[in-house]
Amino acid sequence: MSEPLLRLSGLTRRFGGLTALEAVDFAIGPGEILGLIGPNGAGKTVCFHLISGVLKPTAGEIHLEGRRIDGLPPHRIARLGIGRTFQIVKPFARLSALENVIASQGIERYGSLARIWSSWTNARERERARRRLAEAGLAEVAPRPAGVLPLGHLRRLEIARALAAARKLLLLDESFSGLRHEEIVPLETLVRRIRAAGVSVLLIEHNMRVAMGLCDRLVVLDHGRKIAEGPAAEVRRNPAVIEAYLGRRHAADAA
Repeated sequence: MSEPLLRLSGLTRRFGGLTALEAVDFAIGPGEILGLIGPNGAGKTVCFHLISGVLKPTAGEIHLEGRRIDGLPPHRIARLGIGRTFQIVKPFARLSALENVIASQGIERYGSLARIWSSWTNARERERARRRLAEAGLAEVAPRPAGVLPLGHLRRLEIARALAAARKLLLLDESFSGLRHEEIVPLETLVRRIRAAGVSVLLIEHNMRVAMGLCDRLVVLDHGRKIAEGPAAEVRRNPAVIEAYLGRRHAADAA
C-alpha cells in the first residue's frame, strides 16, 4: 500500500474497567475501500468515535496524512476532510432533503464568524446541495421533508450530508443496514463512485455479502482486539474469524 491516508497505532479506549478497544493498528490508503467488521460489541463504532473525535483515546495515536489528529474536537477533524454517517439516521425531519444538505455544508463556516452569519441559503449553496443530492441519487426528493423519506433514501441522504466534510475520508457506519437487495445495489454503486472521485471509504458492515464484495481489504475486530486483516478471500478462511462469528465448537465443525 502507498503512504497511508489514515493510520491508527496502538489505539486503545477504556471506560472504567471495560476495555472497548485495545492496541488496534491498521491503515487505509488513498482511494481504498476498507471494511471494519466483527461481531456485536467488537469495538467497531468506538473506533469510529475515536477517528471522528467523538471520543478521545486512552492510548495510541491517529494520523491523517501524517498529522496527528487524536484528541481534536469533531468539528476540527471534519474540517480536515473526514465525514461520517451514523448507524441510526436522524435527519432534521421537518427540513427538506435539500435543506438537510445545506445545513451540513455549514461545517465549512465554523472558522469564520463573518461566514457563520452570512446567508446559508443563497443560490450557490443551494446549487452545491442539489449536486450532492444528485450524486446520491436523490435529486427528485430534494423538496420533500426528510421525515417522510423511506429508509433507503435516508441512508443516501446521510451520505450526501457527510460528503460536505468528506473531502478525503468517508466513514460509513452500517449504511446498508435494514435495506432490501434492490436498495443495496445502487448504494454499492454510490460508494464506488465516491471512491472513484478520490475519497477513501472506511465502512462498518454486518452484511457479509456487501463487505466481501465491496471492500478492497477487511479488518476484523473481536472483543476490542484486531484478529485479522487482509483481502476478503483470505479473511473469510481465517480460523480466528470463523471462531469469532460462529463460536469455537461451530468453527471446529466448519474446519
